[in-house]
Amino acid sequence: MDRGIISSNEWSRRGIRRSANGIQITLLVLLAIGGLGPILWLAKAAITPTQDTLRTPMALFPNGFAWDNVSKAWTTIGLDVQFMNTVWVALGVLVMQLIVTMTAGYVLAILKPAYAKVLNALVLATLFVPSVVLLVPLYLTILDVPFLGISLQNTFWAVWLPAGANAFNILLVKRFFENLPPEIFEAARTEGAGSFRIFWQIVLPLSKPIIGVVSVFAVIAAWKDFLWPKLVLALPEVQPLSVRLPQLQQTIDLGTYLAALAISTLVPIVLFIIFQGLFLKSAGMGGAVKG
Repeated sequence: MDRGIISSNEWSRRGIRRSANGIQITLLVLLAIGGLGPILWLAKAAITPTQDTLRTPMALFPNGFAWDNVSKAWTTIGLDVQFMNTVWVALGVLVMQLIVTMTAGYVLAILKPAYAKVLNALVLATLFVPSVVLLVPLYLTILDVPFLGISLQNTFWAVWLPAGANAFNILLVKRFFENLPPEIFEAARTEGAGSFRIFWQIVLPLSKPIIGVVSVFAVIAAWKDFLWPKLVLALPEVQPLSVRLPQLQQTIDLGTYLAALAISTLVPIVLFIIFQGLFLKSAGMGGAVKG
């Protein structure tokens, strides 16, 4: 029997059990306050009059609600345009990362060509390169794409393409693929399945947990990214929320600005709630191979 911090004999004592439960409840409450507190306050401030937020920021609607903050944020400052720009940026980054990470992980973990170790070392080495160092060469490349002679500035491709190759997600997917039962692939090759068929009909259906994890990482990273979109998306009509909202902070009402911030946090929160089960879901591949 596994033993934890408190043994079963000690746990049977009422005083110790009550103390342990009290500590657990206290820690849970503190975590809930620390994690949900700022989000709940932002949701409250989004529908609170500006003067109430300034005078009594912690009070619960002392002078009623201000639902017009949300409508002003969505229409007056053009938040609908910036919101859709952010959605397109996040979807493009998601598609590019899924294509690159899934295929690269498949090559490194399943196909294992002769140069797999060298390629894996190069991918790992990129994790040690600070992202700031790459800003200048990436920006010059976007301004004048080699061999094409075109500029991708003020287009979503300027954000999508550099974000496609994510070394961390590639190694994450590779590790997941390495834990898949090799008997599945041996049986498929015996039946004459090629590399593409194995990838499409076997690997992808078994990869739902890791696809969900990579999707959440990719979308949240793209949603909150500020520096690179600010460099390559200079026109306001193509800027995402992360770039446009700080520029509007000094020109709009505080209540409207907080409502805009609240709207901008909805998608990451909803996305995490939908895919949270995939973070905890076991691969469960033990019964994937028939006896």
